[in-house]
Amino acid sequence: MFAVLGVPARRRAVLTDAAVALGVGLLLYLAIRLGAGVIAPLPADHSLDRISTDPSVLPYYAGRTLLRMFAAFALSLVFTMVAGTLAARSRRAEKIILPALDILQSVPILGFLSVTVTGFIALFPGSTLGVECASVFAIFTSQAWNMTFAWYQALRAQPRELGEAATMLRLTRWQRFWKLDAPSTVIPLLWNGMMSFGGGWFFVVAAEAISVLNQSYALPGIGSYVAAATERAQDDRLLLAIGAMVLLVLAVNLLFWRPLTAWAERFRIEEAEAATAPRSLVLDLLRRSSLPRRLAALLRPLGEGLDRAARVFGRPRDHWQVSAGRRGLGDAALLVAVLALLGWGTVSAVGYLAGTASWADVGEAAWLGLVTFGRVLLIVAVSSLVWVPVGVWIGLHPRVSRLAQPVVQVLASFPTNFLFPFVTALLIGTGVTLDWGGILLMSLGAQWYVLFNVIAGASAIPADLREAAADLRLRGWLRWRRLILPAVFPAWVTGALTAAGGAWNASIVSEFVSYGGDTLTATGLGAYIKTATESGNQPHILIGVVVMSAYVVALNRLCWRPLQALAQRRYHL
Repeated sequence: MFAVLGVPARRRAVLTDAAVALGVGLLLYLAIRLGAGVIAPLPADHSLDRISTDPSVLPYYAGRTLLRMFAAFALSLVFTMVAGTLAARSRRAEKIILPALDILQSVPILGFLSVTVTGFIALFPGSTLGVECASVFAIFTSQAWNMTFAWYQALRAQPRELGEAATMLRLTRWQRFWKLDAPSTVIPLLWNGMMSFGGGWFFVVAAEAISVLNQSYALPGIGSYVAAATERAQDDRLLLAIGAMVLLVLAVNLLFWRPLTAWAERFRIEEAEAATAPRSLVLDLLRRSSLPRRLAALLRPLGEGLDRAARVFGRPRDHWQVSAGRRGLGDAALLVAVLALLGWGTVSAVGYLAGTASWADVGEAAWLGLVTFGRVLLIVAVSSLVWVPVGVWIGLHPRVSRLAQPVVQVLASFPTNFLFPFVTALLIGTGVTLDWGGILLMSLGAQWYVLFNVIAGASAIPADLREAAADLRLRGWLRWRRLILPAVFPAWVTGALTAAGGAWNASIVSEFVSYGGDTLTATGLGAYIKTATESGNQPHILIGVVVMSAYVVALNRLCWRPLQALAQRRYHL
């Protein structure tokens, strides 16, 4: 930028360093300024009534929300590295972590909130920090599982020769993690991180305006601002919040995701360089500045010290060779421990429900779950029919992709439940029931996963395959059947699986909506859990969460996992 203005090289370097230092200083100041409210005393009135909808508070509220989002993302990243690496490198850990992730990603955000709010408030009595921790943890539960699966799958797909090279170079486990494992997972983790971050935006209203166990806790944030404006039927304030949210999403994409996307290209393993590599003005500015290099030089002794200290963990294959008898004994001990834990949990849950609920309650939840299950399948089917052709068109045309990908990223990141009040008002005005309108609300948050993954799958089709299809004169349906559909099938499976999970969780906020003094309720498991959570009906919360988890795990095991295996076996490029 300074070169274009004709500034001399030395002065250009000084101005670049000053711009970077100013930006870093501004970020630190905002973090400290916003963080002061996190540790403030918990006000006596902590309900939604205390949330102001004055437009002047929107910048501060947006900053508080952004701080929670990045705190949850950092926590998700640490969890991803630890849990994903353990699952990929340890056969026994894999048998525990993967089923646990399957169950955890099926538990709705309100299921976590009903348990964690009381615990965090007790941990930090009289402080806003307790509610803040509960809010951050709720956002974390909407981000972490997808990122962990992406990290695990990237490690499992790591080329064998790279692992053999790491062994020949006698890298320690710590060195292998930072020199091989982390770089090989950057690109899939980045794209799944963007989708997970968008999932966090979707649930920010529920995470900031918490209503559990007949108690209401509202934190200053753009999500609680929307909740307050919705409760007061303030359309103008809702439009202001939507505008502020659009600006916030654009800023995050410009200043955070776009630089990361451009930087991640250095970790792409391909024989030929990409014809249209992504660019970022922010990344270019950082690369021209000398401050990152100086900081790296200052931190190098610390890194070398950590490297030496981590040698105690040994090398990847040190002490791993054990006899078959010891391996079998360890597997048996692990199986007994897991079965004992599951048995204890099952007996405790059944004993608790036996005195507080009946089989009729379980049957009702199962029936309502079946209704929501039908909505989920319809959303996945319609989203696939609509967005697969669009995603293929975007992915196969680089010029279209350069223009459309930022738009798709913004649409995928924008919390579409901010539009729910207007859709609710439309449903009330037209007399359409939420039983059908809820499908539209659920699809607003789930459909983008299909489009996002299909774009990635179509853009990854090798150029030589496209040229071969053109030379063979493949046209129309034959081209789709022989080239496009097999090539994008793995990406579609991932997108459909994620969309189904997103639709299940979106049912919590889509089957029970309100605007002003009007409330619409749909027949479904999401409304069942929402009502039970707000009223503090613990038995119904437990039944609803268990039933939803059972449906999601069954769908994953009977449908999505076999399709993933088929995609890996027959259609992996």
